[in-house]
Amino acid sequence: MSFRKIAAGFSVLLVLLAAACSSGSGAPAGGGSSAQATVKIGVADGGEPYWQVFKQKAKDAGITVDFVNFSDYNQPNPALSQKQLDLNEFQHLQYLAQYNVKNNDTLTPIGATAVYPLPLYSTKYKTPADIPANGKVAIPNDPTNQARALLVLQSAGLLTLKNGGNSLSTPADVATSKVTVVPIDASQTAQNLPSVEAAVVNNNYATAAKLSKDNIIYADDVNADQYKPYINVFVARAADKDNPTYLKLAQLYHDPEVEAAIVKDLGGDGVFKTNSATDLQATLKSIQDNIAQAGK
Repeated sequence: MSFRKIAAGFSVLLVLLAAACSSGSGAPAGGGSSAQATVKIGVADGGEPYWQVFKQKAKDAGITVDFVNFSDYNQPNPALSQKQLDLNEFQHLQYLAQYNVKNNDTLTPIGATAVYPLPLYSTKYKTPADIPANGKVAIPNDPTNQARALLVLQSAGLLTLKNGGNSLSTPADVATSKVTVVPIDASQTAQNLPSVEAAVVNNNYATAAKLSKDNIIYADDVNADQYKPYINVFVARAADKDNPTYLKLAQLYHDPEVEAAIVKDLGGDGVFKTNSATDLQATLKSIQDNIAQAGK
Protein backbone atom coordinates (compact mmCIF):
# COMPACT_ATOMS: atom_id res chain seq x y z
CA MET A 1 0.00 0.00 0.00
CA SER A 2 1.32 3.50 -0.85
CA PHE A 3 0.24 6.90 0.42
CA ARG A 4 0.38 10.19 -1.49
CA LYS A 5 2.38 12.79 0.40
CA ILE A 6 0.02 15.70 1.15
CA ALA A 7 1.72 17.32 4.11
CA ALA A 8 4.55 16.22 6.32
CA GLY A 9 2.48 16.03 9.49
CA PHE A 10 -0.37 14.15 7.80
CA SER A 11 2.11 11.74 6.18
CA VAL A 12 3.61 10.88 9.55
CA LEU A 13 0.13 10.29 10.95
CA LEU A 14 -0.70 7.88 8.12
CA VAL A 15 2.51 5.95 8.66
CA LEU A 16 1.78 5.61 12.35
CA LEU A 17 -1.77 4.46 11.64
CA ALA A 18 -0.54 1.91 9.12
CA ALA A 19 1.98 0.53 11.59
CA ALA A 20 -0.65 0.27 14.29
CA CYS A 21 -3.25 -1.41 12.08
CA SER A 22 -1.05 -3.88 10.23
CA SER A 23 -0.26 -7.15 11.99
CA GLY A 24 1.19 -9.87 9.83
CA SER A 25 0.81 -13.42 11.12
CA GLY A 26 3.56 -14.15 13.60
CA ALA A 27 4.60 -10.53 14.14
CA PRO A 28 6.45 -10.17 17.45
CA ALA A 29 4.06 -9.67 20.33
CA GLY A 30 4.72 -6.50 22.19
CA GLY A 31 3.77 -5.34 25.64
CA GLY A 32 1.24 -2.76 26.73
CA SER A 33 -1.36 -1.77 24.17
CA SER A 34 0.30 -3.29 21.08
CA ALA A 35 -1.73 -5.82 19.11
CA GLN A 36 -1.42 -9.49 19.96
CA ALA A 37 0.32 -11.74 17.49
CA THR A 38 -1.68 -14.61 16.03
CA VAL A 39 0.31 -17.72 15.23
CA LYS A 40 -1.04 -20.78 13.41
CA ILE A 41 0.65 -23.98 14.59
CA GLY A 42 0.18 -27.29 12.79
CA VAL A 43 -0.01 -30.30 15.13
CA ALA A 44 -1.00 -33.95 14.88
CA ASP A 45 -2.60 -34.29 18.32
CA GLY A 46 -4.63 -31.13 18.62
CA GLY A 47 -7.25 -32.85 20.74
CA GLU A 48 -4.85 -33.39 23.63
CA PRO A 49 -5.72 -31.13 26.60
CA TYR A 50 -2.13 -30.03 27.16
CA TRP A 51 -2.32 -27.82 24.07
CA GLN A 52 -4.98 -25.75 25.80
CA VAL A 53 -2.59 -25.18 28.71
CA PHE A 54 0.05 -24.14 26.18
CA LYS A 55 -2.47 -21.84 24.46
CA GLN A 56 -3.29 -20.11 27.75
CA LYS A 57 0.39 -19.60 28.55
CA ALA A 58 0.85 -18.08 25.10
CA LYS A 59 -2.14 -15.79 25.69
CA ASP A 60 -0.62 -14.69 28.99
CA ALA A 61 2.50 -13.77 27.02
CA GLY A 62 0.47 -11.71 24.55
CA ILE A 63 0.36 -14.30 21.76
CA THR A 64 -2.82 -15.71 20.28
CA VAL A 65 -2.34 -19.29 19.08
CA ASP A 66 -4.55 -21.13 16.60
CA PHE A 67 -3.96 -24.86 16.23
CA VAL A 68 -4.46 -26.63 12.91
CA ASN A 69 -4.77 -30.38 13.42
CA PHE A 70 -3.55 -32.88 10.82
CA SER A 71 -4.25 -36.61 10.69
CA ASP A 72 -1.82 -37.15 7.80
CA TYR A 73 1.87 -36.58 8.58
CA ASN A 74 2.48 -35.71 4.93
CA GLN A 75 0.54 -32.44 5.21
CA PRO A 76 1.99 -30.17 7.93
CA ASN A 77 5.34 -29.50 6.23
CA PRO A 78 3.90 -28.49 2.83
CA ALA A 79 1.33 -26.36 4.66
CA LEU A 80 4.13 -24.58 6.52
CA SER A 81 6.19 -24.14 3.37
CA GLN A 82 3.16 -22.67 1.56
CA LYS A 83 2.52 -20.21 4.43
CA GLN A 84 -0.75 -21.80 5.49
CA LEU A 85 0.93 -22.20 8.90
CA ASP A 86 3.46 -20.20 10.87
CA LEU A 87 4.93 -23.16 12.76
CA ASN A 88 4.41 -26.87 13.13
CA GLU A 89 5.18 -29.30 15.94
CA PHE A 90 4.71 -32.96 15.08
CA GLN A 91 8.01 -34.38 13.85
CA HIS A 92 11.55 -35.22 14.81
CA LEU A 93 14.71 -34.03 13.11
CA GLN A 94 15.14 -37.18 11.04
CA TYR A 95 11.68 -36.84 9.50
CA LEU A 96 12.27 -33.14 8.81
CA ALA A 97 15.63 -33.85 7.18
CA GLN A 98 14.13 -36.42 4.85
CA TYR A 99 11.34 -34.03 3.92
CA ASN A 100 13.74 -31.16 3.20
CA VAL A 101 16.06 -33.24 1.04
CA LYS A 102 13.24 -34.87 -0.92
CA ASN A 103 11.46 -31.56 -1.53
CA ASN A 104 14.48 -29.26 -1.77
CA ASP A 105 13.04 -27.26 1.11
CA THR A 106 14.65 -25.33 3.96
CA LEU A 107 12.24 -25.74 6.87
CA THR A 108 14.16 -25.11 10.08
CA PRO A 109 13.93 -26.31 13.71
CA ILE A 110 13.74 -23.50 16.25
CA GLY A 111 13.12 -25.38 19.50
CA ALA A 112 13.24 -28.88 20.97
CA THR A 113 10.27 -30.52 22.68
CA ALA A 114 10.96 -34.12 23.69
CA VAL A 115 12.29 -37.46 22.54
CA TYR A 116 10.41 -40.70 23.08
CA PRO A 117 11.75 -44.25 23.46
CA LEU A 118 11.10 -46.85 20.75
CA PRO A 119 10.53 -50.00 22.84
CA LEU A 120 11.05 -53.65 22.02
CA TYR A 121 7.99 -55.63 23.10
CA SER A 122 7.52 -59.34 23.65
CA THR A 123 4.66 -61.41 25.01
CA LYS A 124 6.88 -64.49 25.23
CA TYR A 125 10.20 -63.38 26.76
CA LYS A 126 11.37 -61.15 29.58
CA THR A 127 14.71 -59.97 28.20
CA PRO A 128 16.37 -59.72 24.77
CA ALA A 129 18.84 -62.40 25.88
CA ASP A 130 15.95 -64.84 26.24
CA ILE A 131 15.07 -64.66 22.54
CA PRO A 132 16.31 -67.86 20.86
CA ALA A 133 18.76 -67.89 17.96
CA ASN A 134 17.10 -67.01 14.64
CA GLY A 135 13.94 -65.94 16.45
CA LYS A 136 11.84 -63.52 14.44
CA VAL A 137 11.78 -59.86 15.48
CA ALA A 138 9.40 -57.51 13.66
CA ILE A 139 10.43 -53.92 12.99
CA PRO A 140 8.72 -51.03 11.14
CA ASN A 141 9.63 -50.96 7.46
CA ASP A 142 9.42 -47.20 6.82
CA PRO A 143 12.90 -45.64 6.47
CA THR A 144 12.80 -43.43 9.56
CA ASN A 145 11.54 -46.00 12.05
CA GLN A 146 13.37 -48.91 10.44
CA ALA A 147 16.79 -47.35 10.98
CA ARG A 148 16.00 -46.49 14.58
CA ALA A 149 14.59 -49.98 15.23
CA LEU A 150 17.84 -51.49 13.99
CA LEU A 151 19.77 -49.25 16.37
CA VAL A 152 17.48 -50.44 19.17
CA LEU A 153 18.17 -54.08 18.34
CA GLN A 154 21.88 -53.34 18.23
CA SER A 155 21.75 -51.68 21.66
CA ALA A 156 19.80 -54.68 22.93
CA GLY A 157 22.63 -56.98 21.83
CA LEU A 158 20.61 -58.77 19.13
CA LEU A 159 22.63 -57.63 16.12
CA THR A 160 25.48 -55.40 14.97
CA LEU A 161 25.44 -52.82 12.20
CA LYS A 162 28.26 -51.91 9.83
CA ASN A 163 30.30 -49.04 11.24
CA GLY A 164 27.98 -48.88 14.23
CA GLY A 165 24.96 -47.86 12.18
CA ASN A 166 23.20 -44.51 11.94
CA SER A 167 19.80 -42.96 11.28
CA LEU A 168 19.92 -44.18 7.67
CA SER A 169 20.69 -47.84 8.38
CA THR A 170 18.73 -50.56 6.59
CA PRO A 171 18.65 -54.37 6.99
CA ALA A 172 21.38 -54.49 4.33
CA ASP A 173 23.68 -52.86 6.90
CA VAL A 174 23.33 -55.70 9.40
CA ALA A 175 26.77 -57.20 9.93
CA THR A 176 25.91 -59.95 12.40
CA SER A 177 22.61 -60.99 13.90
CA LYS A 178 21.34 -63.41 16.50
CA VAL A 179 17.77 -62.97 15.25
CA THR A 180 15.83 -62.84 12.00
CA VAL A 181 14.70 -59.29 11.35
CA VAL A 182 11.23 -59.02 9.77
CA PRO A 183 10.40 -55.53 8.40
CA ILE A 184 6.63 -54.90 8.22
CA ASP A 185 4.30 -51.93 8.17
CA ALA A 186 4.61 -50.02 11.45
CA SER A 187 0.87 -50.28 12.05
CA GLN A 188 1.14 -54.09 12.02
CA THR A 189 4.02 -54.56 14.46
CA ALA A 190 1.84 -54.84 17.56
CA GLN A 191 -0.66 -57.14 15.88
CA ASN A 192 2.13 -59.50 14.83
CA LEU A 193 3.46 -60.05 18.35
CA PRO A 194 1.73 -63.46 18.69
CA SER A 195 3.57 -64.77 15.62
CA VAL A 196 7.05 -63.38 16.37
CA GLU A 197 9.40 -63.48 19.33
CA ALA A 198 9.46 -59.71 19.73
CA ALA A 199 8.59 -56.50 17.89
CA VAL A 200 9.73 -52.89 17.92
CA VAL A 201 6.49 -50.91 18.26
CA ASN A 202 5.94 -47.16 18.05
CA ASN A 203 4.24 -45.65 21.10
CA ASN A 204 1.02 -44.70 19.31
CA TYR A 205 0.51 -48.23 17.95
CA ALA A 206 1.41 -49.77 21.31
CA THR A 207 -1.22 -47.59 22.97
CA ALA A 208 -3.83 -48.46 20.35
CA ALA A 209 -3.10 -52.18 20.81
CA LYS A 210 -3.26 -51.75 24.61
CA LEU A 211 0.15 -53.31 25.07
CA SER A 212 1.25 -53.41 28.67
CA LYS A 213 4.47 -51.77 29.78
CA ASP A 214 5.20 -55.13 31.36
CA ASN A 215 5.72 -56.40 27.80
CA ILE A 216 8.58 -53.98 27.17
CA ILE A 217 11.78 -55.99 27.29
CA TYR A 218 14.09 -53.22 26.10
CA ALA A 219 13.97 -49.49 25.39
CA ASP A 220 16.65 -47.33 23.81
CA ASP A 221 18.54 -44.72 25.82
CA VAL A 222 17.08 -41.54 24.38
CA ASN A 223 19.91 -39.47 25.90
CA ALA A 224 22.53 -41.23 23.76
CA ASP A 225 23.97 -39.12 20.92
CA GLN A 226 22.89 -41.64 18.29
CA TYR A 227 19.25 -40.85 19.08
CA LYS A 228 19.62 -37.09 18.66
CA PRO A 229 17.95 -37.25 15.22
CA TYR A 230 14.76 -38.34 16.99
CA ILE A 231 14.32 -35.18 19.06
CA ASN A 232 10.92 -33.66 18.27
CA VAL A 233 10.94 -30.01 17.32
CA PHE A 234 9.06 -26.81 16.60
CA VAL A 235 9.67 -25.96 12.93
CA ALA A 236 9.51 -22.66 11.05
CA ARG A 237 10.36 -21.43 7.58
CA ALA A 238 14.06 -20.54 7.32
CA ALA A 239 13.25 -16.84 6.96
CA ASP A 240 11.47 -16.94 10.32
CA LYS A 241 14.02 -18.86 12.36
CA ASP A 242 14.88 -15.79 14.46
CA ASN A 243 11.30 -14.57 14.91
CA PRO A 244 11.11 -13.68 18.63
CA THR A 245 7.44 -14.66 18.93
CA TYR A 246 8.10 -18.10 17.49
CA LEU A 247 11.13 -18.60 19.71
CA LYS A 248 9.04 -17.57 22.72
CA LEU A 249 6.42 -20.20 21.86
CA ALA A 250 9.09 -22.89 21.63
CA GLN A 251 10.26 -21.86 25.11
CA LEU A 252 6.73 -21.94 26.50
CA TYR A 253 6.51 -25.65 25.72
CA HIS A 254 8.83 -26.09 28.69
CA ASP A 255 6.83 -23.99 31.10
CA PRO A 256 6.42 -26.19 34.21
CA GLU A 257 2.63 -26.20 33.93
CA VAL A 258 2.77 -27.15 30.24
CA GLU A 259 5.25 -29.96 30.87
CA ALA A 260 3.11 -31.26 33.73
CA ALA A 261 0.06 -31.30 31.43
CA ILE A 262 2.04 -33.14 28.75
CA VAL A 263 3.10 -35.83 31.21
CA LYS A 264 -0.49 -36.17 32.39
CA ASP A 265 -1.81 -36.57 28.84
CA LEU A 266 1.00 -38.53 27.17
CA GLY A 267 2.59 -40.35 30.08
CA GLY A 268 6.07 -40.03 31.49
CA ASP A 269 7.98 -42.05 28.90
CA GLY A 270 9.26 -39.06 26.99
CA VAL A 271 12.32 -37.05 27.95
CA PHE A 272 11.99 -33.28 27.56
CA LYS A 273 14.76 -31.67 25.53
CA THR A 274 15.91 -28.05 25.52
CA ASN A 275 18.62 -28.13 22.84
CA SER A 276 19.27 -24.69 21.41
CA ALA A 277 18.01 -23.74 17.96
CA THR A 278 21.62 -23.51 16.79
CA ASP A 279 22.36 -27.05 17.97
CA LEU A 280 19.19 -28.41 16.36
CA GLN A 281 19.97 -26.70 13.08
CA ALA A 282 23.50 -28.09 13.06
CA THR A 283 22.16 -31.59 13.72
CA LEU A 284 19.60 -31.19 10.94
CA LYS A 285 22.29 -30.12 8.49
CA SER A 286 24.41 -33.14 9.37
CA ILE A 287 21.49 -35.51 8.80
CA GLN A 288 20.60 -33.83 5.51
CA ASP A 289 24.21 -34.05 4.34
CA ASN A 290 24.22 -37.77 5.13
CA ILE A 291 20.95 -38.30 3.25
CA ALA A 292 22.20 -36.38 0.23
CA GLN A 293 25.48 -38.32 0.23
CA ALA A 294 23.66 -41.64 0.49
CA GLY A 295 21.53 -40.68 -2.50
CA LYS A 296 24.51 -40.11 -4.78
